[in-house]
Amino acid sequence: MATPHSIKEYTELFVGTEVDVPLLDGTTRRYINFDNAASTPPMQAVLDTVDEFMEYYSSVHRGTGFKSQLATHAYEEARQIVTEFLGADVETHVCIFGKNSTEALNKLARRFPFTPERDVVITSAMEHHSNDLPWREVAETVHVRLHPNGLLDLEDFDAQLEKYGERIALVAINGGSNVSGFINPIHDLAEKAHAIGAHIAVDCAQLAPHRSVNMGTLDDPRHIDYAIISAHKMYAPYGTGALVGRLDTFERGKPDMVGGGVVEIVTLDEVHWAEPPDRDEAGSPNVGGAVALAAAIRELKNIGMDAVAAHEAELTEHALTRMAENPNIKVYADAKPERAASRLGVIPFQIEGMDHFLVAAILGHEFGIGVRNGCFCAHPLILHLLGLSEEEANQVRDDMLEHNKAAMPGLIRASFGLYNTTEEVDILVDALEKIANGEYDGEYKQDVPTGEYTPKGWAPDFDKYFSLR
Repeated sequence: MATPHSIKEYTELFVGTEVDVPLLDGTTRRYINFDNAASTPPMQAVLDTVDEFMEYYSSVHRGTGFKSQLATHAYEEARQIVTEFLGADVETHVCIFGKNSTEALNKLARRFPFTPERDVVITSAMEHHSNDLPWREVAETVHVRLHPNGLLDLEDFDAQLEKYGERIALVAINGGSNVSGFINPIHDLAEKAHAIGAHIAVDCAQLAPHRSVNMGTLDDPRHIDYAIISAHKMYAPYGTGALVGRLDTFERGKPDMVGGGVVEIVTLDEVHWAEPPDRDEAGSPNVGGAVALAAAIRELKNIGMDAVAAHEAELTEHALTRMAENPNIKVYADAKPERAASRLGVIPFQIEGMDHFLVAAILGHEFGIGVRNGCFCAHPLILHLLGLSEEEANQVRDDMLEHNKAAMPGLIRASFGLYNTTEEVDILVDALEKIANGEYDGEYKQDVPTGEYTPKGWAPDFDKYFSLR
């Protein structure tokens, strides 16, 4: 039985937190990862659980051998754990496993029961592309406006609901932004969507690793109809994700992908589809990934989501306070340290007068710090935060279509995980101060098609650290 952990012990719960990486000056330094909004390292408990399970790994469903039966038991147990973690009613909702949240959102877009009368999706200009582009393929998609800082404009949300009314089939919104860290009032939005007969889908890829999610029951007007998560953002990078959604949606219609496992019976003349969730899990599933996700959830619940949120708020408040001390660092969205507890630990920023590509490269090559830069798969939001005019945005589009990203606008993003510390935050901010003052050694060249910078005359020897040869 797992035991509770103190904050000081969090770092010890993860794999790879003590790895040294090579730097430009020939030395090595312990790697600091502030790119958790993209992917997180595995928890040690996840790695241990997967290793233990692999002795019994086998094909799931319909196998008669002990290992197959055990693997099936583990797979279905993982499904129940995910459903319960998201606060869904197991009688009215179903958990469908896939490879990530992008696949899950595409599945929902193809399986959602749009009608000629209800053919509109309301989303926002702050979405990750995964919660925007799939809807454009299947319905008229309306984007709610944002305030200048990237916060959802709730008045415009209400205006769009009034404008489109009963044509609205679905509201698709993120629970927390992967750029700004803003947390949306998903249950308030759900109540408004349900009042006009629409459903709501919440992209919880960023929210679920950091906050409790409670989908609720269908008789609650504030319930969530569909929630989507990705294991690789939840300390279980084994290639799975989950869509927990209304059972009545997936009981009808054809699966979006067909093949083995999705049928009850097939003849040369007809096909009868299986019941959910099998109908929507074509082929042999990623059992190890499901086990890993369940193990991560077990560990997060053991720590307590309130404790997770408190720790990340401490990191965010400390980072914003330190960044405010340097006039060369500009934080976008919300730079107020006192509001750290009401947002996720995601900070978009830039150093005034320096290319985001260059700053990120220097942090990696000379300080051993991993961040992300660019547009974070949320191009409309980045252009909005940067305040680009339509003419400037069009020029960016034209340059990128010509495979020229040398002047591509973007920001730098530091995003926190449970294992990060305030000491690591201090190292980051001190490094940014040195970079802003020109205190770095390398001479960097830019690759025009990608925009990325690399130091001239040096590259790390990756084979020394890991190779498949």
